[in-house]
Amino acid sequence: MKAAFLLLCLTLVVPVGQAADWLAWRKVGDATLTWGPFTVYTSQLRTPDGRYGREDQDQALIITYARDIDRDELVEATRDQWQAQGILAQEAQSEAWLRMLQSLWPDVRQGSQLAFVLNDKQGQFWYRDPTLQKTFIPLGQRQSEAFSTRFLAIWLDPRTQYPELRQQLIGGQK
Repeated sequence: MKAAFLLLCLTLVVPVGQAADWLAWRKVGDATLTWGPFTVYTSQLRTPDGRYGREDQDQALIITYARDIDRDELVEATRDQWQAQGILAQEAQSEAWLRMLQSLWPDVRQGSQLAFVLNDKQGQFWYRDPTLQKTFIPLGQRQSEAFSTRFLAIWLDPRTQYPELRQQLIGGQK
């Protein structure tokens, strides 16, 4: 019984410890997405050494929402970006990935944060609602390298629909 309790405690503590690791990484850059006069979100890219060098390096993209957005809109925005980059046509799993996101992501509220952390070529979603949580909590399981690369491509691939945001995130000029 004591061993089971200890194991339960460890499973509750480990995700928070993992979150603390990437939260201590150094900022590479940050950017703000606006739509007309409205701020949609601010974003920040972090890496262990504070430099961006390649798409498969350890990195954390943290998005802080400036308005409420429901999960359907988030998934559709992902679909739109993958469509624009040709990922939907090139990647047979893309529809399955979108269904996974639909079941995984919450509706976001102003001030909430969604992070995607790539570590050892696998990604993990993390979420924090500042009115309910002091720390980030993991969402779902770790994601494949293929998914992780395609997801981060929305912001970091040279073909992104937001080249100015990409430049700011990877440490370029604002």
